[in-house]
This record gives sequence, structure tokens and C-alpha cells, in this order.
Amino acid sequence: MVVHGVRKSYGATTALAEANIELLAGEVHALLGENGAGKSTLVRILSGIESPDAGTMLLDGVSYHPKTIRDAQANAIATAFQELSILPNLTVAENLLLPTLPTTWLSGVDKTNINTTAAQWLAEYGLQHINPKATTGQLSLAERQRLEILKALLRGRKLIILDEPTAALPDTDWLFTQLQRATENGTSVLYISHRLHEIREICDRATIFRNGRYISDVALENASDGDIFALMAGRASARQTEPSTLSAMAGQVRLGAERVCGGRVKEVSFELRAGEILGVAALDGQGQRDLFHLICGEARIQSGQLTLDGRPFRPHSPLAALRTGSGVAYLPEERKVEGIFPSMSTASNVTLSMIFRFLRQPFVTLASEVAASGAYSADVDMQPRYLRMPISVLSGGNQQKALLARVFATKARTLLLFDPTRGVDVGTKEILYKAIRKFVAGGGAVLLYSSELSELSALTDRCLVLYQGTNSAEFVRGEIHEHLLVRAMSGL
Repeated sequence: MVVHGVRKSYGATTALAEANIELLAGEVHALLGENGAGKSTLVRILSGIESPDAGTMLLDGVSYHPKTIRDAQANAIATAFQELSILPNLTVAENLLLPTLPTTWLSGVDKTNINTTAAQWLAEYGLQHINPKATTGQLSLAERQRLEILKALLRGRKLIILDEPTAALPDTDWLFTQLQRATENGTSVLYISHRLHEIREICDRATIFRNGRYISDVALENASDGDIFALMAGRASARQTEPSTLSAMAGQVRLGAERVCGGRVKEVSFELRAGEILGVAALDGQGQRDLFHLICGEARIQSGQLTLDGRPFRPHSPLAALRTGSGVAYLPEERKVEGIFPSMSTASNVTLSMIFRFLRQPFVTLASEVAASGAYSADVDMQPRYLRMPISVLSGGNQQKALLARVFATKARTLLLFDPTRGVDVGTKEILYKAIRKFVAGGGAVLLYSSELSELSALTDRCLVLYQGTNSAEFVRGEIHEHLLVRAMSGL
């Protein structure tokens, strides 16, 4: 695959000014760049979702211009998207065989056929533990991520495009095994990730974009992380995290949990104080998601006691949690499914959390929403021009900034942040870390789960480890080392 001089604009906004990349058969090639660099736009063009305004694309030396995703798949090009395309109301088998489901002579879906075929594929790719008859909405995010990747593996005989494929995976073992199989058969892989250690493990070359333009091709063995960041950002890397002094400022208990049970949470106890960040570390499926849902009112507590500001706290909904005491606000895990409203402007997405403040006005205008969201979007360093744009056209990092701004706009003093930097670049992480620290320095309290142990080690004041739905260990600053977290997360 050769891409040369590809351009794409959305009105006055230029997403790609000049995109160049060359992919060799049988290689895993990295595409690097900060959020907003144009990576996702190129993915949509290669996948047939968007058409370029200019430029050329060649596949095996022949002009390539897909008009739809099915056009791309007909050319043996398939994509595993960062925002999963798995349909939660369908079964695993139906998702894997879409859009062409086999039918019976009565024109009904041949469920026996699709279940058998799906089971064979799952077994072939090491996912035999997944039931092909299961509804995908009931699976964990990690399993849905694997299914998204499997769909691409099945269809991408010439090129597989992976956009942040490990953002929801607990480890890379399964994925890297499958990619080795694919490349041995001559398939090219375009690998997009912000995790440089993964890039170095599986890729030899990388193409770097900045502000919608091709910057450079680099041999990874000859480039340091600092070199790569400088090419991506056009500046030297700032420290991604910095030592926190918030522990010394921690005040009274803001949020308490005593032997709380519900869902996969068997028994969890902790105290979160004003002025601190309490981390949560856990392998996938150990109860961390249910814990956050219990606290924010998404799920019901079966036993145990929560307290907020020293008073009993048992919200029946996220709105009730927000309106209780000093307020509890939740930043969900999946921004596409649980977070953004894609048809609305970025300003509207930010101001949803303050909608009741607009009730005294005769009508709500985009200008009033932009004005109301300005201070909160400034806290996350969002460019003002993005506020008037549909949030769906923003990069994942800018969408995440908008969601964090929405949480700040609630004026809640306790925030539940579930993997708040998943799938965002180093520069955006720095901005989000700074915003979170500023909130806590002002007396706020944060309960933060992260799938990146380095983030927990550097950002949190204390870290709670969950294993099989209960407290496995707790570490304080100075003790939060990755190897200790891994042991505790594994029940050792």
C-alpha cells in the first residue's frame, strides 16, 4: 500500500494536509502522532468511510479508491476501530459474520450455520472461551476488543489497520501472536498506538504525522522516545507526570466505603480524602467497573455502606449521586458508547452537565453554550474553535478533554475517573494530568482507575488493588511500584 499527498478537509478545518505512507508486505508498521495529527482521518479514508479530496493511493500498484467499508473489505483491507464497531445487541456469531449472514431455505438466518462457523473461527484464533451464542453487550470490554480485532484478522488478507488495539486489553500476548501469524502470510499491518513500548516490541518502522502532515519515516532502533516525541509534537517532551505533594494536603474523608458488595464486588473498603487521588489497580474483570458503578448509582449496592461527607450515601442514579452532598460525578470508560453525544456540538456535550442552569433562559443557543463551557474547556486546554464543531469530528483526545470538562462543569467535589487517558497521546495526557491535579489541589477528591500501571505509580497518592472483587493490597506514595502492583493484582 502506497499513500501519497492525500488531503482531506471538513469545511474550513483541514484534517489532512499531506499524508504519505508506504506499507510493505509482511510488516507491522506504526503510525504515530498526537491526537489531531490526522491518523484517524487516514484510517477512515483507507477503510472506505471517507473519500480524500486529493492525492493517490495504490494497492499492489493499482489505484485504490474505496467508497464504503465493504469496498475496502472486497480489496482485503479491514480495520479494527478504536471506537468499537461491535453491535452490542447481536450475538458474537452474528457480529463476526455480518454483513452477510447465511440463511435457510425459508430465508431466515441459519443460526446453526453461523454459530458453527463462528465457533471454528474463535477456536482457530485462540478465543474458544468466548461463546458464539453470547450477546456481545454482556461481554467485557476486553473481549469486545478482541472480537473487533478478530473481525479485521478474518477480512484483512492484504492490510489490517489497528487503531489503538490494546487500549482495552490487559496484555498484548494474544494480539501479538495473531499479528505474527498474519505477517508470516504476507499481510501488512498498520498499527496505531500511543504506547511506545508496544510499538518498539512489534514494529521496525514508523511514520510520524503532525498537524495533518507527513513529518518523517523513522527506523525505531535508531530513534529514542524523546526523538519520536519531538517529531510528533514539534517540541521536546515535558515530563508526563511529576511527583505529587497532595498527600500532605489530604483533609477529611470525602468518600468512604465499608465492606461494600454488589455485582463482581465481593467486599471493598477504602477512604478517599479531600485533596488526594486514590488509584485503583486491577486486572480486567476483577470488579473495578462494578465498584465505580455502585458508587455513581449505575448499579445497586447489595450490602455494606458508602458515606459521602460523613453521611450515609446510597444513590439510585448518577443524577442522585451528583445532587447528594458535595456531589459525585463519573467519567465513564467508553467515550463513544457512554460519553459523547455525536450529533451535538462539543459545547453542547460539555454543558449537558449544567443543563438545569439554563432552565431560567427562554431558549438555549450555541453561543450561550460556548460561553458557559469556556472556563471548563480552558481547564483542559481545548481550543475554543472546537466548541462549535460537532464532537464526532474531533480526535479521541479532544473528545476526552470535552468529557473531562463536562465532569468539571458539574461542580462535584468527588470525581470517579475510569481510565481517563485511555487511547490518548502523551501531550494530551500531560494536559489531563495537570487538570486533575489542579482540581485536587483545590480540595477535590479523585478515585481513579487506570489500565496503565505507570500512570498509577506516578499520579496517585495511594493505590488500592482489587483481586476477585475485594481488596488485595493498598500502597502509599513511594511504595506504588509496577512490580508490586502486578503481584497484588495477580493475587500473590
